[in-house]
Amino acid sequence: MAIYLNDVSRTFGEYLLIPGLTTKDCVPLNVSLQTPLVKYKKGKEAAIRLNVPIVSAVMQSVSGPELAIELARHGGISFIYGSQPIESQTEMVRKVKKFKSGFVVSDSNLTPDHTLAGVVRLVNHTGHSTIGITDDGTPNGRLLGLVASRDYRVEKDAPETPVKNFMTPFSDLIVGKLGLTLSEANQIIWSNKLNTLPVIDEAQRLQYFVFRKDYDSHRENPYELLGSDKKLLVGAGINTRDYKERVPALVEAGADVLCIDSSDGYSEWQRDTLHWIKETYGDRIPTGAGNVVDQEGFLYLAEAGADFVKVGIGGGSICITREQKGIGRGQATALLDVAKARDDYYEKHGIYVPVCSDGGLVHDYHMVLALAMGADFLMMGRYFARFDESPSKKLKIGNNFVKEYWGEGSNRAKNWQRYDMGGSEALKFEEGVDSYVPYAGKLKDNLALTLGKVKATMCSCGATSIKDLQANAKITLVSSTSIVEGGAHDVILKE
Repeated sequence: MAIYLNDVSRTFGEYLLIPGLTTKDCVPLNVSLQTPLVKYKKGKEAAIRLNVPIVSAVMQSVSGPELAIELARHGGISFIYGSQPIESQTEMVRKVKKFKSGFVVSDSNLTPDHTLAGVVRLVNHTGHSTIGITDDGTPNGRLLGLVASRDYRVEKDAPETPVKNFMTPFSDLIVGKLGLTLSEANQIIWSNKLNTLPVIDEAQRLQYFVFRKDYDSHRENPYELLGSDKKLLVGAGINTRDYKERVPALVEAGADVLCIDSSDGYSEWQRDTLHWIKETYGDRIPTGAGNVVDQEGFLYLAEAGADFVKVGIGGGSICITREQKGIGRGQATALLDVAKARDDYYEKHGIYVPVCSDGGLVHDYHMVLALAMGADFLMMGRYFARFDESPSKKLKIGNNFVKEYWGEGSNRAKNWQRYDMGGSEALKFEEGVDSYVPYAGKLKDNLALTLGKVKATMCSCGATSIKDLQANAKITLVSSTSIVEGGAHDVILKE
């Protein structure tokens, strides 16, 4: 006879938070949302800590380079989707790492003999308005000049005009010498009212650019998630099939953390993948695993070497795993069970393995519930798919704007590796749907509103940190009638 669990499989919508004492110091400004992303030993700090407890899902319709850049600028991290060729995934990782690094290697370069038409093509291709003009058109050629958007007018200048006729020549440039610090470079920029400072070596070869906007960007985004090299942090998804080829390429491209992407992480395939990564790289490239829904699954992956463990099967808005296979567990119940296993593991071994809650979040307050129930951070897909920065198309259907959103288990994604059960390489049946989500605008504006709600809710619980929340939050089950009572009722709503 099968093992029968007596507990009811519950989700976040069945719970409410009970207010705690809100002290005068418990205001949103004092709330810290910092949280560990990867495991650490007792008495130590995690090698990577998030400034906000939010990461974006390993999905084609969610985590491209534009969203990864924007989320990292606001304190979270994205996992660039792995259901694509290794070459294109590594190029996405490189794009994120190049965006904000203080000293930027130029990837927009031409020679003086190129034309304005070539400048326009390059700007349209890269999106970069500053072009280094070198003797051979390479990033490290001898610097001869600079072209910025102020140097030409597309509507009036002839397309065949040579670059040398309108570039700012080297003799008129203020440059920095290789070896100066980022602080010194920024001082030159401010003292001379520059937008861009080229950095050259003794032979006048271009080495880097330093941009004023990067300094301004950091002031505007104080929660930016940066490494010691001042580059934005970015993650990448991998599978259990081609990891021996994909992982080295991602490490070389600069990925900071990896995540094995699977609908069911309690498997020997994930164990073997973790073992190979740890044997090959040690602690150089932290790797998360999952998904699991109970203590056994967590302990299996923790003992295999996972740096964090994802929780959740079938709770995503586009996931139909529970319908197709009858596999899964209510997200709240799964999270509570796994969080207990994490705490017990920490007490026994002195190693804290963070838990990521993946799926099941419908309202913003569900995020606080998930954190209170033990999640260290949250992975979301639908939430981010709505924004300008997600990779999917923005469409108008009727009178409403929407964005496309499809699951990795859908035929559109063709991500058979995520649902791999061995055998032939094919998606045997769908575990995700192809859909639309209401268009919501920019990530920055929406995330600010969400985090404002999260902080306000935490203050109502009397907590100013995630650890405070987990230690002191009070949670109650609600009846179906209580859920109705929680919305507008017994009134006539105005149009």
